[in-house]
Amino acid sequence: MTQAELDHQFMLLTIEQAQLAAQSGEIPVGAVLVRDGQVISKAFNKSIANHDPSAHAEMLALREAARLEENYRIPGSTLYVTLEPCAMCSGAMLHARISRVVFGASDPKTGAAGSVLDLFASKQINHQTSVEGGVMGEECGQLLRDFFRERR
Repeated sequence: MTQAELDHQFMLLTIEQAQLAAQSGEIPVGAVLVRDGQVISKAFNKSIANHDPSAHAEMLALREAARLEENYRIPGSTLYVTLEPCAMCSGAMLHARISRVVFGASDPKTGAAGSVLDLFASKQINHQTSVEGGVMGEECGQLLRDFFRERR
């Protein structure tokens, strides 16, 4: 299977997580953390339910993986997320030594992987993470548009 096919397969799982978020009344963002073709953890936004501004899907997936691995670093892994990560999540990914980030929809308001900021492009940071955006971007963006259209 090619990398593009694997990315598509794992983004489908990530979209399922985002759909669970929407069903829970959360902003529909999902995250799936993968290493060596195996899912380590998956999560969806729970900021509202947890009364926690840091309970983004990416943060929850990183926390669960770190707990399972008994290590705050998760090298050699890829984090799939339906929406471009914010600065908080991007910083956590860098600290966790995530090797690759793959996201769906860009976030022109708070995206920190190229839209507003690009924390991953900073050569001063001692860990470099590769980033690929736009994987199933239309489908991921549509989840968000549908969610907010229903809310208005």
